Amino acid sequence: MHRRRRPALLLTAAIAAAAPLLTACGNDAHPGAAAVVGDQRITVSQLENRVDEVRAAQRAAVPDDTQYQQVLAQTGTLTRDTLHGMVLDQVLHRAAQDAGVTVTRKEVQAMRAGLEEQAGGPKQLETAWLQQYGVAPERLDDNLRLQLEAQKLAGSLGTDTSRPEFWQALSKASAKLDVDLNPRYGAWDVRKSSRVNAETPWLREITAARSQETA
Repeated sequence: MHRRRRPALLLTAAIAAAAPLLTACGNDAHPGAAAVVGDQRITVSQLENRVDEVRAAQRAAVPDDTQYQQVLAQTGTLTRDTLHGMVLDQVLHRAAQDAGVTVTRKEVQAMRAGLEEQAGGPKQLETAWLQQYGVAPERLDDNLRLQLEAQKLAGSLGTDTSRPEFWQALSKASAKLDVDLNPRYGAWDVRKSSRVNAETPWLREITAARSQETA
């Protein structure tokens, strides 16, 4: 893909991994739930199904056993990262709703067509998103909708996805939804706006990008 666009795509596609918004409740008040977001439960079963989708796509892309084991080692935090994405999808959607932001299917299709052209085709784009962001091919459109919501929300605030104003809007939405995360999947420190015990390549790239912008 075009190198000059990559930082912007990282800032939006990596929301699922960079989220500094949510707080763990510290107890298992909702048996069987990986997280509760507003009145919506994300069950452990739903989370496992999402992870299985990614693993199946990874296995199909890497049939060699040795190479697949390397992929597994490199994506050891997949379950936690996937849950982050599922929760942040709802948080971002609530923030977008509060700001009167909507995304149409036509906009998603247009974004996908542009990215496919940059990547060299539909399959190449799916492979890139799987390898870089842990997004299964069948979830690609959902992820692009997430990106568009983030971009349009930032635009409505007169800022971009790297600025505090954007993250503050997500934090407000998170508070309204009263997110209850199962502690086994990690925690977030709202005051520091950073994740606790959740090191991922996406987070390192996002942090580096922000450091360069503020330097």
